[in-house]
Amino acid sequence: MEIKILTGNGQEGGPLGLADSAFGVEYNEALVHQVVVAYMAAGRAGTKMQKNRSDVRGGGSKPWRQKGLGRARAGSIRSPIWRGGGVTFAARPRSFKQKVNRKMYRGAMRSILSELLRKKRLLVVDDLSMEKPKTKEMAARLSGLGVSDVLVVTAQRDDTIALACRNLPRVDVQCSAEINPVSLLAFKSILMTAAAVKMLEERFA
Repeated sequence: MEIKILTGNGQEGGPLGLADSAFGVEYNEALVHQVVVAYMAAGRAGTKMQKNRSDVRGGGSKPWRQKGLGRARAGSIRSPIWRGGGVTFAARPRSFKQKVNRKMYRGAMRSILSELLRKKRLLVVDDLSMEKPKTKEMAARLSGLGVSDVLVVTAQRDDTIALACRNLPRVDVQCSAEINPVSLLAFKSILMTAAAVKMLEERFA
């Protein structure tokens, strides 16, 4: 499988060969959905907590005797039906993580990358390096490539590119080691450098 490398002005350059094992697999919607849900669930803090009747201060003595007063029996002023009482089914800190095998994760990433390439949402440029972090210059580059809602993927972490894209709406920058299924699906276009594509090919092929 091949993809055309774009130059800085959006013109097509030479072809770049890609392994079919990483960029030419069939799209598995069920697997991608499972991995995306698991990834987003793992990002939840799970720190919500409420107090049940045993956690609320007070309520140690019986409010009134069991019989003879004509009122409903009560054993604690911290009962859930009392104002100031505990919560019946109190929330507790928990982990929302779901088990996803490495083979499943890698398969989902291959599926996403292949589908992006088939739908021409994956673009490859020869280089995006900049001497200084100029937002105006980066905006002009992206406009020349015909992309706006885009995830920029570089081979290594590049603070200059990250600073240049920081104030651009719907533009994010990640290195090849940081990409995840949610980020790949969240943007209309994925703009990668040739070096980043080769690193992903080695990682998922």
